[in-house]
Amino acid sequence: QVQLVESGGGLVQPGGSLKISCAVSEYTVRNYNVGWFRQAPGKEREGVSCISSADDTTYYAESVKGRFTITRDVAKATVYLQMNSLKPEDTAVYYCAADHITSIQRMCNMPSLYQWGQGTQVTVSS
Repeated sequence: QVQLVESGGGLVQPGGSLKISCAVSEYTVRNYNVGWFRQAPGKEREGVSCISSADDTTYYAESVKGRFTITRDVAKATVYLQMNSLKPEDTAVYYCAADHITSIQRMCNMPSLYQWGQGTQVTVSS
C-alpha cells in the first residue's frame, strides 16, 4: 500500500506563495505518477496538478496554470507543489495521490479513483 503524507499548508494572504509537500517512499517517487488534488468546502474534490515518474511531464488544471508548479525530488522522495499568486478560491484541503498505471491526464481528472489521507489545509485570506 502506497504511503503519502502531505504537509506545509497554512494561512497566506492573497497574492502570496506557499509550497506544500507530499512525502512518499523512494520506490513510489521513482515508479508512480503523483498528483495533487484539492477539496474546498461544499465542493467536489478536483485535480490540481500531476507529474509523471517516467519523464517529469506535468499536467495542470486550467485554474492553476501559470501560478502553480509541481516538482519531485527523487533523493528526498518528495513531490512538491509551489503555489504562487494565490487567490481566495485556492482555499481548500490539498491531498496527494499516487498511481503507477493511469496517465497523468486521466489521473488528474479522475479523483474518484483514489483514497485519501488527512491532507494539508491551505487558506488564502487577508
